[in-house]
Amino acid sequence: MNIKKHIPNTITLLNLLCGCVALIFVSNDKFEMAFFFVCLGIFLDFFDGFFARLFKVSGPLGLQLDSLADMVTSGVVPGFVMFKMMQSSSIYMSEGYLQFFPYLGFIITLGSCMRLAKFNIDTRQTDSFIGLPTPANALFILSLPLVLEHYSGESLLVLEILTEKWVLLLISLFSAYILNAEISLFSLKIKKFNFRDNALQIVFLIIAVLLLVSLNYLAIPLIIIFYVLLSVINNKFLKK
Repeated sequence: MNIKKHIPNTITLLNLLCGCVALIFVSNDKFEMAFFFVCLGIFLDFFDGFFARLFKVSGPLGLQLDSLADMVTSGVVPGFVMFKMMQSSSIYMSEGYLQFFPYLGFIITLGSCMRLAKFNIDTRQTDSFIGLPTPANALFILSLPLVLEHYSGESLLVLEILTEKWVLLLISLFSAYILNAEISLFSLKIKKFNFRDNALQIVFLIIAVLLLVSLNYLAIPLIIIFYVLLSVINNKFLKK
């Protein structure tokens, strides 16, 4: 029995388990623990591909498992988080059509599903991404309740924005859009160990670390927004 060939798929299934655990924490409004398990799932998602290449056991089964696990960890979980946030924002509007309003948060899940399906058949995404990757989008969405929890007491603007149901709907719609937009986003993979070929990635990582150190959870949505904007600038002005 060749144990090596089972290691990548086992790691992928652990990613799926992290997503399932995160769903339980979201259902109990424990968003910080949900964020931790999604981060752990994303970490495992990186290493399943790494070990598949290392052991030369890549195959169609691993590809399908990877997408199915990501669908839960980076698709269902952020949709459920937005559902819970919208549910809180609409707590006093439980009559009429507004009682169904929170379910619009699952627009994120639908957009994530489309993104993952397209990724599996898109041959262009080897050195860059077309549309925001689902893990980055998941981190963005899961950071919102944490920002609300930790910063709403310091900033009324944060409280007003992240408890306004129409703002949350716009975020959900934009999330589904940016996941599937025909926008090239640079990859963080470093293939050559020199500054010239990796200047964009190095600058981004330095700024991301500085933001995390200074702003904590608030840095996460800012980093994702900065990543998209930097990619657009790179496409327009820097890429030759």
